[in-house]
Amino acid sequence: MTIERSQSKTAAQKHMRPLRVATASFIGTAIEWYDYFIYGMAAAIVFGPLFFPSVSPAAGTLASFATYSVGFLARPLGGIVMGHFGDRVGRRSMLVISLLTMGFATIGIGLLPTYDSIGVWAPTLLVTLRFIQGIGVGGEWGGAVLMAVEHAPERKKAFYGSFPQMGVPGGLIIANLVFLGLTTNLSDEAFLDWGWRVPFLASAVMVIAGLVIRLTISESQEFEAVKKSSTEHRMPFISVLREHWREVLLSAGAFIGINAVGYIFMSYLLSYSTGVLGLSRNLILTFTLVASGVWLAVIPWASALSDRRGRRGVLLAGSAGLVVCAAALFPLIDTADSALILFALLVTAVFMGVVYGPIAALFSELYRAEIRYSGASLGYQLGSILGGGIAPTVATALYNNWASTTPITLYLTAVTLLSFGCVLLITRERGPRRPA
Repeated sequence: MTIERSQSKTAAQKHMRPLRVATASFIGTAIEWYDYFIYGMAAAIVFGPLFFPSVSPAAGTLASFATYSVGFLARPLGGIVMGHFGDRVGRRSMLVISLLTMGFATIGIGLLPTYDSIGVWAPTLLVTLRFIQGIGVGGEWGGAVLMAVEHAPERKKAFYGSFPQMGVPGGLIIANLVFLGLTTNLSDEAFLDWGWRVPFLASAVMVIAGLVIRLTISESQEFEAVKKSSTEHRMPFISVLREHWREVLLSAGAFIGINAVGYIFMSYLLSYSTGVLGLSRNLILTFTLVASGVWLAVIPWASALSDRRGRRGVLLAGSAGLVVCAAALFPLIDTADSALILFALLVTAVFMGVVYGPIAALFSELYRAEIRYSGASLGYQLGSILGGGIAPTVATALYNNWASTTPITLYLTAVTLLSFGCVLLITRERGPRRPA
């Protein structure tokens, strides 16, 4: 009887371990992306007048989004450095370091003096801290996804791998709730004076909670097997470039479209709809909040579907849907009709979820365990630079130059078509087939 209870307990622990690790990945990732997204919201609303007051409002917004893009330039560096040590030392330790790095930078931004106080040092320090944020989030994604995927049962890799993916809309939802609460209860003057600092300083509490959670999880059996067999690569990054350069390029291309649409959805639309169309800030924040909830809900569903039906069909359907959304998004937004704007955001969120969920498992399955952190991170982060890293800046520059959203629509349609082609190639040539 005692043996049976012991075996039953062991089986239950084995069953719960993937879920516990995946949940920990979701919580930690949501915290890091909250940190990252509050910067984007502040860039859209307050960083222009506070850190670039000597230029016109349009130029200030452009400069603000340019500092936003700096974080993306640092993301591959974070992916390379933390991917190297993640493949050699362990995934968990890099997740702890990435969380602390992000927390340090985010709290620092909340404490920054503005241009009126220290002049040019204000935007200089802002850019520096944004760069550090980029390093932190660049090392975060690969480790969080691999911990979830490598602990998962064979037939549920995408489903468990979707938990850290859900951290992105999860972090966005938290960020929107915080900003919505502040802008609803504070005057514009109070928000511009001190209210914008609250989301950054509140990060300290969440970082501590995330750190406690991450210290409770263990390495995966796949990585432990690499350590035991002493098959670690001396320079995993070089091995990836030498042996898997095609997978890296196709992964980056596959990710550009979803990332560009995502950051237009999460950041630029707030600036455009309030600054150009004159819509209520709280209305757009509320719509983004609702759409983010839909995005979060679709991610695990689409990922589980790809476990059953295969990655290829799900990702191609989602990528095709994103092309249509890219072509229709701004024409619907420009109507300034609340119902049509909400419809556009909800449909876009659905197809973002269909693509973003399964892509985590797809990227991780392209590489052997001993170089997986470096390989998956590199493709993802390169795609993030060419996608979301430049999308808000490009959109702002295009509108300032043409006074029309048509060039933005053409740009988004082009990058989503590129991603559709890359998904077609990567799933046909190297991606996993439908489970047996």
